[in-house]
Amino acid sequence: MKSLIWIVSAVLLWPAAPSWGQADPQTNEAGRVVWPLAGGTMRLEPPNGAGVTMGNWGTIVRNIEVTKKFWIAMGGTPANLGGLDVIKFHGALVFLVRGEPSGGSMGTVADHPGFQVPNGEEFLAKLKAAGVKTDPNPRNPAQGYVFSPDDLRVEILEDKSLTVPIVNHHIHFSLPASSIPEMQAWYAKLFGAQPGMRGTTPLANLPGVSLRFSTAPEAKLPTRGRALDSIGFEVKELEPFCKKLEAMGVKFEKAYSRARYTGFASAELTDPWGTTIQLTEGLNGF
Repeated sequence: MKSLIWIVSAVLLWPAAPSWGQADPQTNEAGRVVWPLAGGTMRLEPPNGAGVTMGNWGTIVRNIEVTKKFWIAMGGTPANLGGLDVIKFHGALVFLVRGEPSGGSMGTVADHPGFQVPNGEEFLAKLKAAGVKTDPNPRNPAQGYVFSPDDLRVEILEDKSLTVPIVNHHIHFSLPASSIPEMQAWYAKLFGAQPGMRGTTPLANLPGVSLRFSTAPEAKLPTRGRALDSIGFEVKELEPFCKKLEAMGVKFEKAYSRARYTGFASAELTDPWGTTIQLTEGLNGF
């Protein structure tokens, strides 16, 4: 009951998102993005040369309605896609699947996703005042973390130049230093991610998301079954893309299918470090 009270309070405190006109998408090497908007519709970024763009986060939640209210308080828009509960953000969809997660996102190889907002300090203060669990950065009040009811950790970063309230920004991986170059190269080879650096942090950038790699003293747990169960990429011409990956030796836990979900095709694999990856075709423009 307490969880429901604080999340409802957060929704009431958060202002309604305005509508924006059409804007041209922009990306840069640091992973900053400005999203294409049409009449307020939230869209995914156009794909890269490999046909890949950021698509979704797959989450396991104990209570769909309570978790919806958390994401609405964050600035997302609830929707239904073929019977699947979805929260729409600029640049990514959050899939909500009812279940009992085996733990939060911390401790897994995909430690947390991240958003950018125009005013980080104000954003974090409003959610904290509404009872949302937060972990602010004492050295930088414009940056910090918030936690979903199922302990999915989400980083908040500030970009004062944004013209929208909130955008998907990054996924932060945690793994031993010796594995980082291999993981960076793997995402570049399979999905066309662009390797780079942000200060001392290795990156692999895709449209709509910056994959960031930080050093951990030991290998982390797989994502499957956790609050952040999977990450997802939207792929143009998914069926031949899957065949190409299979020819490269990639094994799929769930083969390409147009019947698994209503409204979009999908396939599923796991990277060598334990991150479950869902590939989709049909989310773009939803």
